[in-house]
Order: sequence, then C-alpha cells, then structure tokens
Amino acid sequence: MKKDIFTLLGGFLSAVFFFRINRVSVEWFTQISIEAFVFMISAGAALAINLFAIWKNTYVSKKAKDQKDFLNAITNFKQSSGTAFYFMAL
Repeated sequence: MKKDIFTLLGGFLSAVFFFRINRVSVEWFTQISIEAFVFMISAGAALAINLFAIWKNTYVSKKAKDQKDFLNAITNFKQSSGTAFYFMAL
C-alpha cells in the first residue's frame, strides 16, 4: 500500500516536472501551493505519531493489559515489602 502511494506520488511529480521542462504552465502549482502541501503532510505525520503514541500507552491490547497488571503487582509488592526486588516475567 505504501509503495503504491509513493509510486503514484512519484509519477505525478515526474509528470509535473516533464511539463515544466516543456514549458507547459500549471497555474495552481506555485510556491504557495507547495508550501501548503508540505505543511499538510507534516501536520498529518505529527497527528499520526501522536495518535499512535496515545494508542500505544493506553494498554489496549491483551498483552499490554497483562503487562499493566504485572507492573501493578510489582509496585504493590515493593510497597508492601519495603524493599525493591527486580524479577522478570516468564
């Protein structure tokens, strides 16, 4: 899917570059439109990264819920015993 999107984007930019070489004018392809496109892509990437971070840190999956329970058990054990023990889950 990603490869297809980048292929289409590369083909589009190649076509625009080809038309610019042959002096075919594209009225809407200006510096302002390019900056707006780059801004939208950057904002979309930042939003996607933030949404992924939020999803990853909310313990959504079964594995994450098990990990949260394990971490809570360690915390409760440390608080009840007064000493810090480190052990690994198998």
